[in-house]
Amino acid sequence: MKDQKELTFKLISAIETYPVRHPVLRAGKPLSSCEFSGDNLKTTFHIGAYQNNQLIGVASLLQVKNTSILNVFAYQLRGMAIANEHQGKGLGKKIINYAETILKEKGVLLLWMNARVSAIPFYTKCGYTKSGSIFEIQKVGPHVVMFKKLN
Repeated sequence: MKDQKELTFKLISAIETYPVRHPVLRAGKPLSSCEFSGDNLKTTFHIGAYQNNQLIGVASLLQVKNTSILNVFAYQLRGMAIANEHQGKGLGKKIINYAETILKEKGVLLLWMNARVSAIPFYTKCGYTKSGSIFEIQKVGPHVVMFKKLN
C-alpha cells in the first residue's frame, strides 16, 4: 500500500506554478503578477512538489549569471513557494535539494537567489551564503542575494 504522504517531484510549466505562487508570493495582487520575467525561456525550468497528487510546492530556475559573485555557469532560484498549510515541514529543503541535483547534472557551478529577508535563516540552513547588502524589490519587500557553489 502506498504511503498517503508520499512526496513526488516533476517538471511543470510556469503557469502551473501559479496556484501556489499566487497565494504565497503575490497575495492580494492580480494573478498576472505571478508571471516572472524569464519564466518561458528554453533554459528555464519549474519544479512542482506533489503530495497525494496535489501541488503543494514550486520553484523556478533560470539560467542567469551573477558576476558579482562568480562569473561561472549559474542559475537563479525564483518564485519558490510552499502552500501555506504545508510550510514548516521541511518541504522547501527537499525542493532545494531536488533543484541542486538537476543543476549539478547540467554542470551548473552556482545557484543564487534574491532571498526575502524573512527567508535568510532557511537558506542559511540549506548551505547558502549572503552576498552584499539588503535591498528593496519594489512592491515585494526587502531582499538579499544568497548563493551556493554546487560543484
